[in-house]
Amino acid sequence: MTDGMKAFFIVAVLIAGGAIAYLSFGGIGENLVYYWTPTELAEHGGQAKGAVVRLGGQVQPGSLNWDKASNELRFEVTDGTTSIKVHGTGVPPQMFREGIGVVVEGTMGGSDVFESDRLLVKHDNEYQAPEGEADMDELKKSLQPDS
Repeated sequence: MTDGMKAFFIVAVLIAGGAIAYLSFGGIGENLVYYWTPTELAEHGGQAKGAVVRLGGQVQPGSLNWDKASNELRFEVTDGTTSIKVHGTGVPPQMFREGIGVVVEGTMGGSDVFESDRLLVKHDNEYQAPEGEADMDELKKSLQPDS
């Protein structure tokens, strides 16, 4: 191999390595989504506004308000210390209710209301069969959606 070919090979490897490093790490800061509790979100104040974050906690009992006509969903997420008002649009997941654990993704708005793009419901993956003799008619009714 001649000296010219060696130099070309070294330059090509450096360029390829630089391109891979740029693609791997170049946009990583823009794509990070932080997970915060309501207390942490409140502590970050102005830093939280405009940043995409995941807010995790429980739906505050008595705070749920869903307008089915306009698909406007309003509720509060709490960690037991701090509550944050959340606003979202769309139909919530079927298991969504007060007192359940949730993770909402979005940004803190200007009026101290968390604007949610995405709503995830935390649930247990373990199936538990009903205890004792189950009345099959009652069980079927419990599985039917409310009309």
